[in-house]
Amino acid sequence: MMSKLLGERYLLGAMIGTGGMADVYTAQDQRLSREVAVKILRSDLAQDPSFVSRFRKEAKAAAGLNHPGIVAVYDSGEDPAPYIVMELVTGHTLRELIHEGERIECDRALEIISGVLEALDYSHMRGIVHRDIKPANIMITESGDVKVMDFGIARAIDDLGATLTSTWNVVGTAQYLSPEQAQGSIADSRSDLYSTGCLLYELLTGRPPFIGETPVSIALQHVSGEYPPARSLQPNLPADIETVLAVALSKSPDSRYQDALSMLADIKRLRSGVHVTTKITRIRPLKRRSFLIAGGSILIASVLAVVGLSLNGASEPSVGFELPNVIGLTEDQARELLSQYVVTVTRAHDPRIPAGRIASQIPLASSDVKPGSGVVLTISDGPGDAIVPDGLIGMVLTDARAALAAAGLVVSQTIAAPSDEAQGTVLEVTPGAGSTITAGSGVILTIASGEVEVPNLLGVEAIQAKTLLFNSDFLIKEFYDYDPTQPIGVVIRQAPEAGTTQTIGDSVTITINRAP
Repeated sequence: MMSKLLGERYLLGAMIGTGGMADVYTAQDQRLSREVAVKILRSDLAQDPSFVSRFRKEAKAAAGLNHPGIVAVYDSGEDPAPYIVMELVTGHTLRELIHEGERIECDRALEIISGVLEALDYSHMRGIVHRDIKPANIMITESGDVKVMDFGIARAIDDLGATLTSTWNVVGTAQYLSPEQAQGSIADSRSDLYSTGCLLYELLTGRPPFIGETPVSIALQHVSGEYPPARSLQPNLPADIETVLAVALSKSPDSRYQDALSMLADIKRLRSGVHVTTKITRIRPLKRRSFLIAGGSILIASVLAVVGLSLNGASEPSVGFELPNVIGLTEDQARELLSQYVVTVTRAHDPRIPAGRIASQIPLASSDVKPGSGVVLTISDGPGDAIVPDGLIGMVLTDARAALAAAGLVVSQTIAAPSDEAQGTVLEVTPGAGSTITAGSGVILTIASGEVEVPNLLGVEAIQAKTLLFNSDFLIKEFYDYDPTQPIGVVIRQAPEAGTTQTIGDSVTITINRAP
């Protein structure tokens, strides 16, 4: 069980996020009396001394970034596990908003990308390349502001290379990988702009530019594939969107926007209705190269040349007929684009592609395939089923989450309950072990907690009140109002009332007196 006092300074509160690499907690900085977020690395990453060393160095570099569009890094340490201390931001990641099916209008998408580019311009000017721009690393605050996070982790992960385990979510990362990263080359600031182009494409169309069954297939498309034009998926988008995307998603870094400000200028032209005049440079990408999916432990050596065969099985490659990319399209849309080919359709479950959409194609997009040749399309039947594993009860939360991930499931909610078991022990699983549910869906875990009495906070200074609540393992919701009869900065209302009993991890709402 993780010590509640991290680095003899940060008093951990409730878990507010979890992922393939780390868990995130609220915490109280005991020295500065402020609320922070603490990201604690996964145990398998923490056991790699070289990673911990790089992680510490890069976290310190990221701590030097001071920009309203970047989640601030305050501190880092390894006691008792590697962690970073960050600005506590309330809101949602873009990944959460996308997965919830929220439709983002064109102008709002451009506004979000503008915020990302402003943050990248600031970091690039200080020599820090993010290397992992993706929806999970973009926060949208409750007030609608954009904040980019995980600069330090991104660099450390990139340097770690092929030593990461396969449990890391490389599929999600591969969808935003630049061609040079996919080929194992050095990523510079233009790599961040390519990933930002991928993010813009997804915000506008509802899907990444390249989709595949495996990280390898996705990375191949970044190196040599062509994405479906954004307006073929969303016809109401302005025409100049295609120009911005074409430049940002150029296979060659030299043909892309050369800095964040250049791309930002074109985004502003789009928002104001001014014609985008940036020229598109067409460079045909090389297809026969070894490449590494950075941070994903997947190395492909001479993918297309290893046995001297082209993708369509011929001993000599056909030339001049590039197969369109139809992944993510409906069968009718795919057949229209592949009208010159003999199409065979199969079906299979796929957790990442909506039912009724093309999940994979053979040969791969952009392969040289003569008209009249055969193309096999696999249509997704949706995510399929998964079985809730046995043995979760009695595990600690981190082990239970790993077991569920291995079964194709996630933890959708934790419920704290009184128990004599150690805090964080799984007491109940809903649905129960052996239940068959949709793959990728969530399981609710009831975990051991304790019952705590709510302290009397009325008239107490806000910082002291928050400290009392943190020490009692409560979450805090704060509001402001004005009462001329009370001193400024003290708590004038609280809910629940003092003396009532609440479960560890529950929220207590305080209203702080603030002058109008």
